[in-house]
Amino acid sequence: MSHKKPPKDADFGRLADCAQVLADAAAAKTIRWFRADFDVDSKSGASKPGVQGQFDPVTIADREAETAIRDKLSELFPDHGVFGEEFGSLNPDARFQWIIDPIDGTAAFIMGWPMWGTLIGLTDQGQPVLGVMDQPYTGERFWSTQSGAMWRGAQGQTRELKTRSCAGLGDAVLSTTHPDYFSAEDRQSFDKIKGQAKTTRYGGDCYAYAMLAGGFSDLIVESGLNSYDVAALIPIVEKAGGVMTTWSGDSAVNGGNIVAAGDARVHEAAVKLLTG
Repeated sequence: MSHKKPPKDADFGRLADCAQVLADAAAAKTIRWFRADFDVDSKSGASKPGVQGQFDPVTIADREAETAIRDKLSELFPDHGVFGEEFGSLNPDARFQWIIDPIDGTAAFIMGWPMWGTLIGLTDQGQPVLGVMDQPYTGERFWSTQSGAMWRGAQGQTRELKTRSCAGLGDAVLSTTHPDYFSAEDRQSFDKIKGQAKTTRYGGDCYAYAMLAGGFSDLIVESGLNSYDVAALIPIVEKAGGVMTTWSGDSAVNGGNIVAAGDARVHEAAVKLLTG
């Protein structure tokens, strides 16, 4: 199978600058609505009380942020493709595809919790080449470069993101967004990991992946994710030194059941349990 070469340095710089502009455009919309009064709709229609996954919230902030991103892309790279959670696909056959989740963690957003972010990923012929995770309320931004991954804080300070060493599952801090998001079968697989991990924390959505890339946790196991949930996070985690795949060890770019680890040894052990 033949693949086009990855973007040249000059091209990558333009694309990376574009990703930052897109994050700024989305932030202007999301921050306006965070902890404000607005209506919340459910994409899945009527929800069943007490059952996770039956309530799939969407807000005016989600829609305005994705619209702002799409408008900027139409100016900067009109021939590129776009796939977003709220408004679907545009130019699906283009070499470059921007994969967008305007608010990853909408449930946290509507509760006033700052555990959400805007995800902006770019693929080149289906391969993730850069990603941005922006949290405008805390003033933090996480992104991949050609050679690494970076964090910027509210005061403009920056540092390189690096995952931490972890010898095995018994030393690992594990997280997932919510255990009820697993099917019964997948929950059994997750519980195998949980039973061996040092400790487990719930919540975080995309923010949990940023913390893993920053060296503050070791393992994330989730199921039923979409491409817009993960495409931006893959380059950040991998450029920081981590590993992010499906439970079977395949590319995570299309979503599905996902396992991310800061240390390859923990990832290998987790995959063995999840597929065993």
